[in-house]
Amino acid sequence: MERHFHEELSELKHLLVRMAGTAEQMIGDAIRMLVHRDESVREAIACHEHEVNRMQCEVDEQCTRLIALHQPTASDLRFILGCIKTNSEVERLADEAVNISHKAERLLQEPPVTDFIVIPEMATMAAAMVKDSIHAYVNGNVEEARAVIVRDAAINSLKGAATDRMLALMTSTSTAIPRALDIIMVTRNIERIGDHAKNICENAIYVAEGRDIRHPRDFD
Repeated sequence: MERHFHEELSELKHLLVRMAGTAEQMIGDAIRMLVHRDESVREAIACHEHEVNRMQCEVDEQCTRLIALHQPTASDLRFILGCIKTNSEVERLADEAVNISHKAERLLQEPPVTDFIVIPEMATMAAAMVKDSIHAYVNGNVEEARAVIVRDAAINSLKGAATDRMLALMTSTSTAIPRALDIIMVTRNIERIGDHAKNICENAIYVAEGRDIRHPRDFD
């Protein structure tokens, strides 16, 4: 019975990794659609959203079944409960990619705004945080989780810089205001991707150490 439980737990980890990988692909496609004005990825983003939603339901079902059938305790129970929360975070990552693609769709109808330097940099950092956060969670790597949490501040800083540049553009070129506002919203979406990765890492630390570090006074 115990061997069967751990096999199912391993399958759950693999499903979560596949789900996160699909969300990462969506994020990359959405940024490519925005920066490179590539409409060809629009359909792939929509298809992957459905796939992520399907996997979210599957992960929740597996977690419920594992708890009901095996009544796990201690770290195994924390892992499954954390998996339910992490599952929700990954689904929101996919939602952020969809939100970016919607803004990109609008921007494709307008003349391009050339100042996209910060957005690819932010997106690259956020995508790496997502990959590393999932790796930290499924492997119980607390040090990696803490390192990802620290990196969130850099994305926040880049968002501030991008916002300042878009505000300057709006001041100098009134016709660019709608486009600049959409770009500001894209940086907010990317910032939220970093936040979701950070939340996954907090779940990882909870599973490994049994303590909640969401409040700063507990993060030592």
